[in-house]
Amino acid sequence: MVVVRPFKAIRPEATLADKVAELPYDVVDSAEARALAQDNPYSYFHIDKAEIDLPQSISPYDEAVYQKAAANLADFLQKGWLEKDGQENYYLYQLTMDGRSQTGLVACTSIDDYAEGKIKKHEHTRHEKEIDRMNHIRSCDANTSPIFLSYRENQTTQQLIRNWQDTHEAIYDFTSYHNVHHKVWVLDDTAVIKQLEEAFSSLDALYIADGHHRTESAVKVGLEKRQEQTNSAESDSFLSILFPEDELLIKEYNRVLDVEIPSDFFEQLQENFEVEETTEKSPSAPAEMMMYLAGSWYNLKVKENNIPTDPVGKLDVSLLQNLLIAPIFDIQDVRSDKRIDFVGGIHGPQKLEELVDSQNGTVAFSMYPTKMRDLLQVADAKEIMPPKSTWFEPKLLSGLFLHDLETK
Repeated sequence: MVVVRPFKAIRPEATLADKVAELPYDVVDSAEARALAQDNPYSYFHIDKAEIDLPQSISPYDEAVYQKAAANLADFLQKGWLEKDGQENYYLYQLTMDGRSQTGLVACTSIDDYAEGKIKKHEHTRHEKEIDRMNHIRSCDANTSPIFLSYRENQTTQQLIRNWQDTHEAIYDFTSYHNVHHKVWVLDDTAVIKQLEEAFSSLDALYIADGHHRTESAVKVGLEKRQEQTNSAESDSFLSILFPEDELLIKEYNRVLDVEIPSDFFEQLQENFEVEETTEKSPSAPAEMMMYLAGSWYNLKVKENNIPTDPVGKLDVSLLQNLLIAPIFDIQDVRSDKRIDFVGGIHGPQKLEELVDSQNGTVAFSMYPTKMRDLLQVADAKEIMPPKSTWFEPKLLSGLFLHDLETK
C-alpha cells in the first residue's frame, strides 16, 4: 500500500560523520548555529543554515543564503567530505539515549502516497516556513533533511532490521549532542532490500512524527518539477527515516505564560480542576498537569466530567488550553500570542522554575507527554493536533543522509 524504496545516499566520508552531523535546522537559531560551527569547516550548518557564512545582518531567507547553501554543498562534494553512493541502498540509523534505542530505516517515500493520504499528518504548516525549505531544496537540488516518519509495529520489517544490525558492522558510530549515541549501517543486499520493500508495501499508512514543513516542501517541489517536466524518479520521492511506533519517545512540551494573574485565579481554577499544592514537578498521569506559580508547585487534575472523548479534545495540551489558558487569560491563538512560550521536555521542570523566578514568565505548566497512540489516533481521524503537542527525543541529526533529486 505504501512505497518505501532504496536510494543512492549522499553521506559523509566515514571518518568525518561525527564532525559533519548537526542538530536539525529548526531547533537552533542562526546565532546558535554560528557558534556551534565555529572552527568546524565540516559542520552541516554550513549547508543547512548557510547564513552563518554570510554577514550577520542578512536575513536567513535571503536568496543569497540559498545560493550559499548550494555552493557549500558543491564544495563538500568536491572535497570528498560528502560522497554519493554508487548503488541504491537502504540505511539503518540507530539512536540511543538514556539506555533506550530506536532504529529507523533510511529510505525514500512517495510524494503520491502523501498526496493520497497514505502518509498521514497531524499538524498544520505555515506558508513562510514551507517557502524557506522549498527554496533550500530547489537551490541544492536535493532533500537536505530527512522526514521523521513512523509506522505501526510490523514484525517482519523489525526482524529484518534487527538481523542486519546483528550481523553487520556499523559504518558510523559516535556520540553527539545530549550524549546520544548514533550508529549507521548500509543495507546493500538486494535480496533483503526486496524483502523490506515488500514488507512495507503491506502497510496501510505511514505517519509523520516530525517534519511537516519539510514534507510539504519536498512534495510541492516534486509536483512543481512534474509540471515543468524536469522531474525524475528521485524528485517523485523524498528522504525519510521510518521508525516503528513502539520504539519512539515523546517528551512533554511545557508552557510558560507571561500574564497578569487575576485575584480570583484559584477560584476560577477550581471550576475545572482539583487543585492541590505539591512538591512534585512532573505529572504522573493523563489529565493532570503541574503548575508553578510564585515559588510553589500545584497539581491540577482535570475533573472527569470535563474530559472529552474525541482524539484531539482529550489531549492534555488541549485540556490546558481549553479549560485554563483560553478562558482565564484569553490566549486564543498560541501560534501568535506573545504571552505564551513553549519549553521542550528535554530541559526539565527546572527550566520552568528558572523562567518564572527570573520574571521571564509569570506562571508555568509542566505537562504529561502526548503518547504515540494519541498521535496515530489523531492522524487516522484526519484531525490536527494543537501547536507544540509533541517533543521527540532524541533528535535525528542532519547531514548523515541527503537525497539527490537528479533534476533533468
